[in-house]
Amino acid sequence: MKKLLQAFESKTPEIVFEWQDAETEARGWVVINSLRGGAAGGGTRMRKGLDRHEVESLAKTMEVKFSVSGPAIGGAKSGIDFDPADPRKLDVLKRWYKAVAPLLKHYYGTGGDLNVDEVHEVIPITESYGLWHPQEGVVNGHFQPSTSERIQKVGQLRLGVAKIIEDSRYTPDHGRKYTVADMITGWGVAEAVHHYYNIYGGEVQGKRVIVQGWGNVGSAAAYYLAQQGAKIVGIIDRAGGLLVPEGLSFEQVRELFHNKQGNQLAAEGLLSFEEVQARIWDMEAEIFLPCAASRLVTQDQLDRLIDRGLEVVSCGANVPFNDPEIFYGKVYEYLDSRISVLPDFIANCGMARVFAFLMNNNVEISDEAIFSDVTSTVRNALALTHAQSSARTGIASTAFEIALKQLV
Repeated sequence: MKKLLQAFESKTPEIVFEWQDAETEARGWVVINSLRGGAAGGGTRMRKGLDRHEVESLAKTMEVKFSVSGPAIGGAKSGIDFDPADPRKLDVLKRWYKAVAPLLKHYYGTGGDLNVDEVHEVIPITESYGLWHPQEGVVNGHFQPSTSERIQKVGQLRLGVAKIIEDSRYTPDHGRKYTVADMITGWGVAEAVHHYYNIYGGEVQGKRVIVQGWGNVGSAAAYYLAQQGAKIVGIIDRAGGLLVPEGLSFEQVRELFHNKQGNQLAAEGLLSFEEVQARIWDMEAEIFLPCAASRLVTQDQLDRLIDRGLEVVSCGANVPFNDPEIFYGKVYEYLDSRISVLPDFIANCGMARVFAFLMNNNVEISDEAIFSDVTSTVRNALALTHAQSSARTGIASTAFEIALKQLV
C-alpha cells in the first residue's frame, strides 16, 4: 500500500490555476490532479491561511474518493485564502468564479466545501456566469453527451442537489427546509458508523459519541447517529462546546442542529473552547467524528480517547489527523494500527456520490433514492474492505490499497 501511495502522492498535478484578486488580498488555486476520464471534480473551500499545498493535497484526496463514489474521473479542488467572515466574501467569490468559469464549462466540476455553501453561493454565482450547474464541466468532459443528454443530466443535478428534503426519515424537522446538500455528507459519515458495526460486529444503539465541528457535516452526522440511538456526550467547536457524560437526548441534538449560528454551535451553558479542549479528550466514548478542518487531531488527543474506550473514528473532515503527509502519515498509521478508522474518502463521500448518481440516465429523484444510494455506496466500500481483511484494525490502509490499485 505504501508504495502505491508514494507513487500517487509524488505525481505532479496536471493543471494548477493560480489567481490573485484585483480588489482584495484574496488568493486562490484550482488544482486538477488529473483529467482521468476526461474531467475532474472537487469542491471550493475558503479559509484564511490556506495555501497551494493544502489544495493539492485535497485534489489528490478527491481522486481517491472518486474511486469509491464515482464517476471515474480525476480529482481536483479549489481553495481561496481569505477570511470567510469578511463582509467582502461574496464579491470575492463572484470574481473567483468569473475567473474559473471556462474550466467549469469544459472539464472541471465544483461544489461547496469548508465555508462555501453549495446552494446559496456556488450554484447562484456560477449560474450568473452562464453555467447550467457547477458540475457541468464533468458532464461535458467525462460523458461527452449529446445536447439532449446534457440537458437531462444537468437538469437532474439542478433538481437533486438543491432538493428540499420531505421524507421525515432524513430531515430534522418537517417544519423547516433542509436540502440534500445540507444533510447528505453528514448522513454518509453516520451511515459509515452504522455499516461498520453491522459488518464488523456490534450496534450503534447506546454508543457514546464525541463530535469535533458543528457545521453541516458534524451536526448532521450527530443528528443521524442520535436518531439511531447513539448518545452524543461531547461537542467541540470553534465557538466552544458541550460536555454531557450522560448523553444528549435525540430532541436536544435536534434542537442544537436547528440553533446553529451559521456553521457554529450555539447553546445555553456553552463552555469555552479552552475548557472543552482541555477536558473532552478524556471523556468516555466509543465513536469519534472529526468533522472540522483538516489536520487538527493530534496523537495525544487520540491516545487519551483510546484510553477511555474509543472503538471507531469516522472521518467527516478530509485528512483530519495532524500529519504533514498528504494521506497517511505517522499519526494516521498509528491510529489505524490500534482501532478502527473509517477513511474520509469512504465516510464523507456523500456529496460526491450524489453528483455521480444524478449524472446517470433517468434516475429517480426522491429523498429515498438519493439517501439510499449513498448508504449503499458506503456499505459496499466497507464490505469490500472487510472481504480483503476482517480485522478491526488496518481498515484505512486496506481501503487505500483497494482504491489506489485503480489509480496507479
